Amino acid sequence: MSKPIILCVDDEPVVLKSLKTQLKSAFGNAYIYELAENPTEALELIDEYNDDEISIILILSDWLMPEMKGDEFLIRVHRKFPKIVKIMLTGQADEKAVKRAFDEANLHRCLQKPWSESELIETIKTALSL
Repeated sequence: MSKPIILCVDDEPVVLKSLKTQLKSAFGNAYIYELAENPTEALELIDEYNDDEISIILILSDWLMPEMKGDEFLIRVHRKFPKIVKIMLTGQADEKAVKRAFDEANLHRCLQKPWSESELIETIKTALSL
């Protein structure tokens, strides 16, 4: 059986690399860490893994991305896969977008960029223990 997946979505490769490094440091090989540079790529990955019956258990998503905002992306994910835990990272989301993500995507938490590594890891630990 395959390990569960944590999916990180951000249009900045340096952010994705940093997230993967921090997650791997905190959780080791307990999970597979997938990276997507845009929501379309992320949605394709989610569908592919679902087809293969591999669980994506958590998504960390940026809010401000070129083709689709993070709240819209997470709402789309939630409609198809409501059990996936969703966390948004942002330096720029407006309050309405964050509220919408909480209301319509069952957002677990919204963290501000730049995030604190300890806060990120604690948030993920809390989210996955629900």
